[in-house]
Amino acid sequence: MKWPDIVVVGGGAAGMMAAICAARQGAAVTLIERNQKVGRKLYITGKGRCNVTNHCSPEEVRAATPRNEKFLYSALEHTPPAWVEEFFEALGVPLKVERGNRVFPVSDKSADIIDALFFELKRLKIPVVNDRVSNICLRDGAVCAVEMGEGKALTGTPCKAAVLATGGLSYPATGSTGDGLWMAEALGHTLVDIKPSLVPLESPDPFCAQMQGLALKNVTLTVKNGKKKTVYQEQGELLFTHFGLSGPLVLSASAHMRDFHRDQYTCAIDLKPALDEATLDARLVRELSAGANKDMDNLLGALAPRLLVPVLLERAAIPGDKKAHDLTKQERRRLLELFKCFPVAVSGPRPIDEAIITSGGVKVSEVDPKTMMSKKVPGLFFAGELLDVDAYTGGFNLQIAWATGRAAGEGAAAFINQTAT
Repeated sequence: MKWPDIVVVGGGAAGMMAAICAARQGAAVTLIERNQKVGRKLYITGKGRCNVTNHCSPEEVRAATPRNEKFLYSALEHTPPAWVEEFFEALGVPLKVERGNRVFPVSDKSADIIDALFFELKRLKIPVVNDRVSNICLRDGAVCAVEMGEGKALTGTPCKAAVLATGGLSYPATGSTGDGLWMAEALGHTLVDIKPSLVPLESPDPFCAQMQGLALKNVTLTVKNGKKKTVYQEQGELLFTHFGLSGPLVLSASAHMRDFHRDQYTCAIDLKPALDEATLDARLVRELSAGANKDMDNLLGALAPRLLVPVLLERAAIPGDKKAHDLTKQERRRLLELFKCFPVAVSGPRPIDEAIITSGGVKVSEVDPKTMMSKKVPGLFFAGELLDVDAYTGGFNLQIAWATGRAAGEGAAAFINQTAT
């Protein structure tokens, strides 16, 4: 096999984009992916539908990036969401825009995105090698080769550049085991603490398990830190689980809850955000009057999901068999307060291998933001989640993967052209 100019390590979103964009610049590229198939993590994004990007401006992507958003300025200006949409539609994947400007394939199949990338790799004659990279070799401080497996060299002829796009530590079953992070560290790069981000939350409150499987739609979640400062507030959907909370709202909120080791967070759910307190109280009074002879556990079924009713009554200290006409003003007030502010204690995030993405990674001040090349090792490039950049849900993290992948691929191609002259 002919030795490539560029070796891309990792066949996920960022790695495939890097390989494609480098090859389109005329570079000879080999992609190395430890799994038998490329794009394994893409299969599970967007609940299997693949939330490709967000139909918005580069500024809005940066606004949805709580960590090191300034680092992404050049990459997102060069590769905005509109470019990504055009890229996939040119590869034969029709796209659609849904709630929150989320972009999906019209087919709702992540496989269509993966297939489009795979066939473009094939069209560009980019070999895909299924092996695990163990080391990036240097000569005179610059990249010269890539080793795979148990020290087995890809070939005896040196490569000129390598792109590390191996992901973070989330979903290790998809191959994201941190290999690229440890290789970057071994080459002298600083790693910012790796933490789970976009991750479900654990709660000590027993009622969460009692309501396991209950999904609440169109509720408002508010998160406050130990100083009672609101760090997140948004309307959407969440899910009660046996361990605590999950769902889109909770995953997005977790990106703002980064200091569990030194801070205490509390969650509060507004179950009726469309109604202010006065309007909701009037609704309660009407329900109580219309069903005066009903037991409270039956009456509340008109206002709350069945799994939530006994929890509301227990927390408001109201017996379920109490007749509606016997409800006191104080009890009605407690119910009203719970509807508008249902508190949930939070003890911490779920384990990192349950996170959609990880926060932390290669320190971005050590990486050129235009080309994604290491400032420490000539010929070494980074793309995707292993960089210390992460965003909220809604297609923003994949957008970052495409943008940094393109920057790294084109940056690597330009680098080898410069060294050839």
